[in-house]
Amino acid sequence: MGSAYDAEYVMSERIDDDMRLMHEAGFSVIRVTEPAWSRWELEDGQFTLDWLQPIVDASLAQGMGTILSLPTPEPPPWLARKHPEIAARRHQGEPWGRGTQPVTDVTHQGFRVHAERMIRQVVGRYRDHRGVIGFQVDNVPSAEIFRSPGIFDAFVESLRQQYTDVDAINRDWGLVSWSRPLSTWNDLWAPDSNTVPQYDMAWKRFQSRVISDFVSWQSRIIREVARPDQFVTTCVPYGHPAGDDPAVASQVDITSGRVMFDLRDGLSLSGSATPRSEGVHAGPWGVALAADRAYSSRQEPFLVTQTASLTGSPIMNAPCFDGQWRQVAWSMIARGARMLEFRHWHALTWDRETYWTSVLPHDTLPGRVFEQLSGVGVELQALGSVVSGLIPDAQIGLLWSNPSSWAVDFQPAAGRTGEESSPGEGVYDKIVGSFYRGAFETGVPVRILHDSQLGDGGTDLLVPAEIVETLPVLVVAGLYVADDHLIDWLRRYVEAGGHLVVGPHTAVADSQARVRGKAKPAGLTDVLCASYQEMASLEAPITVESSAPGFPVPPGAQGTIWLEGLYAEPEAQVLATYVHPHYGRYAAVVTHRVGHGRATIVGTVPDPALAKALVQWLVPPTDPWRTLVAGPVTITSATLGDGRKLRVVYNWSWVPVVIQLPQPARDVTVPDTLLPSGHEVALNPWDVRAFVQ
Repeated sequence: MGSAYDAEYVMSERIDDDMRLMHEAGFSVIRVTEPAWSRWELEDGQFTLDWLQPIVDASLAQGMGTILSLPTPEPPPWLARKHPEIAARRHQGEPWGRGTQPVTDVTHQGFRVHAERMIRQVVGRYRDHRGVIGFQVDNVPSAEIFRSPGIFDAFVESLRQQYTDVDAINRDWGLVSWSRPLSTWNDLWAPDSNTVPQYDMAWKRFQSRVISDFVSWQSRIIREVARPDQFVTTCVPYGHPAGDDPAVASQVDITSGRVMFDLRDGLSLSGSATPRSEGVHAGPWGVALAADRAYSSRQEPFLVTQTASLTGSPIMNAPCFDGQWRQVAWSMIARGARMLEFRHWHALTWDRETYWTSVLPHDTLPGRVFEQLSGVGVELQALGSVVSGLIPDAQIGLLWSNPSSWAVDFQPAAGRTGEESSPGEGVYDKIVGSFYRGAFETGVPVRILHDSQLGDGGTDLLVPAEIVETLPVLVVAGLYVADDHLIDWLRRYVEAGGHLVVGPHTAVADSQARVRGKAKPAGLTDVLCASYQEMASLEAPITVESSAPGFPVPPGAQGTIWLEGLYAEPEAQVLATYVHPHYGRYAAVVTHRVGHGRATIVGTVPDPALAKALVQWLVPPTDPWRTLVAGPVTITSATLGDGRKLRVVYNWSWVPVVIQLPQPARDVTVPDTLLPSGHEVALNPWDVRAFVQ
């Protein structure tokens, strides 16, 4: 556990006191110098490298490690002044104004010459310092879409290499209407005004390659200079445009991510599902989903490099209620986090992040926030050996597709209920997130798999039969973009005995976002024994009711946002239908047995009640710990390095709760004593307890 300690904001006379306070708080790591290129190189070729030494020395003296961040995309003013052509552009012909981040066209070779020189100087200076444990490249790569002329030219060149001539791209992209066929490559219009989905898909894929290439380029330079035991990472901004987190994470040694969440009543289990700003997760399920996404980038534990501070507005402060930081910390640890780093250590008295909640307030005196985080730090310091090496449990696989996210959010399958306009959460996130929330609120752990992790170029990376053994249920929702190999992989998963659950907007288009001229879901209608032709954006949620005794649906359960008019074949079983004078003709949920496997399709975006009913049916509650999930109480579980089970129980409310342990267990969050089955444990408001079996 640790904190960002941005050295350019630090008063030198405070360094020793700050490090002492961090040590008292149970911190073990700091992250420094994220936006400090101008501090390293104030003028061209004039490097000052020793100023960080006192901070790293003081950190090491308190037993803490230092992650040194390299501010590569944020060059100093002298570089922008000498080479204005390196400025990034949000739009063609409109240079990015200074004073924000990032501000640079990272593909510009002139920029890279200066950036490489800076990286080699800084890493070379601190490679031998025992306190420097790793390096972070970049800050939130893919947070923006670059539209600089050089990047557009590189995009056109990449198309020239992919296509033999412009006639081929005219055919692939369907440029046959509105006088859009290209005669030469010079006819390709700038992306600012584009409305063609196939263009957008190609553009986003190119952007993702630009970002992963930039991270890879920096990582290679660092590895040439750094010690072998110093890791390389970056801060992945999940949910940003053109982001491809597995591609970026594959270029570093360990995944790091930014996890911001809606605080206070936003962490209530019964609270609003709508976050207040971009990149901020709403609800406790949102925190768990963010952690599971970070784990999924490399299918291994990860670091959290920024958390629990961003509020979405420079002037809106929202510090947690007592206990909530601890809840979020345990939520992320139980899903695979190996580090939690808060930003900032002390509140800034200037700059754009002046009002971000920090460990110390503006007066730099320890207060309530420090006390809350100190409690977490000291607890985790004592329990580090217990949770080290844990693997999050999973009973359901959930397929994530970044290309589908780009495609769905370019042509959103949105209803007119107001939900589609929620800030910070695209329609794709709503479709997939609805199923994740249902699993979270029933206590069924999820493992996120990426479509890119299943196969590459027609070759299996994960074998369907092996996935069935570990994840007997696989939910595939919002998979708008799917090539033939991926569809075949899903079919083979069912044939191997898995239960495939197909959600809305799945298997609609090919890898270029061209809608397939087949019954939907294309390539899966025979295993599902169901199909649809009509799709409808919903003006209001529609009530769903059970039509099969074995599939109970609670009163008031609803389908939201989007509806696909499912017709079931006679061999299939209709589990639920709609209560509506028109849409009542369609099935809402259909299932079909296929050999030893099963395929189920859900034709709408389920609300929490319907999603929970679906998960209860998919994974019957055989685990006695799931009986604790009721009202504001949820659980997460993991397998520790020694094979024991970790059970974490949360109370996401102001109401005290008493639970009864379903099995004997040791409470590791209080004196470690064995508690018998049936023992009553009190959970205070916003409380969390961890048990080991």
